[in-house]
Amino acid sequence: MTKQLFLLLILTSVHISCNNEEENYGVIPRCINNLITEFKQSASCNNSKVDQYLFQDQIVFVFAPGTCGADMQAPVIGFNCDTLGALGGIAGNTEINGEDFANAQFIKTVWEK
Repeated sequence: MTKQLFLLLILTSVHISCNNEEENYGVIPRCINNLITEFKQSASCNNSKVDQYLFQDQIVFVFAPGTCGADMQAPVIGFNCDTLGALGGIAGNTEINGEDFANAQFIKTVWEK
């Protein structure tokens, strides 16, 4: 009986951890929502947007200002609202944490103008 209970607990914890990862795809942290609200108010380009990606095993958000300026950067913000870096700009940066952001998996557009 003890072995069966132990096995059940392990299977349940594995199931919960897998579900939590999948559920994070639909979750927008409060601090990200606050940043989106600020971004909406300051977005000057018609094609500004915020996209959600899976990158380096974590959920990240890219705040793309649009194409109304050649030197504008798109900050990449982690799930815990930490700034990981910025894409684009006059130098055309494509790397975050030493990895090409082309390796990121697009999840969805969270907001667009």
